[in-house]
Amino acid sequence: MLATAGAVGAVAVTATACTTDENRPKPQDTLRGRVVAQTTDVPEGGGLLVIGAKLVITQARPGEYRAFGATCTHGGCTVQEVTEDIHCLCHGSRFDLEGEVVKGPATEPLEPFEVRVEGTDITLV
Repeated sequence: MLATAGAVGAVAVTATACTTDENRPKPQDTLRGRVVAQTTDVPEGGGLLVIGAKLVITQARPGEYRAFGATCTHGGCTVQEVTEDIHCLCHGSRFDLEGEVVKGPATEPLEPFEVRVEGTDITLV
């Protein structure tokens, strides 16, 4: 009887240990359909870090707004600065305003998200 209980317990632990980050909801999932920023807050040729949403909103060219996950693809840190590019200060990775890597150690671009602009509202789609 004890051996059976132990085996069931082991299965439950194994199932829990197999949960991956892919299965966990992202902060962005709860914000779909909601306004996440205002166009007036996103500088032309720069961007805005939306900490609570773990998003970076950029405007590389006038009127062209893009959104990316703010999680660095190298070590999982949240990027901390957006100027003429996006900076992860943990290990020095940099991404351009299109989310592409311009300086490692990151080798993968930031995760893109679709946005819709209506008036001054930027909505996560």
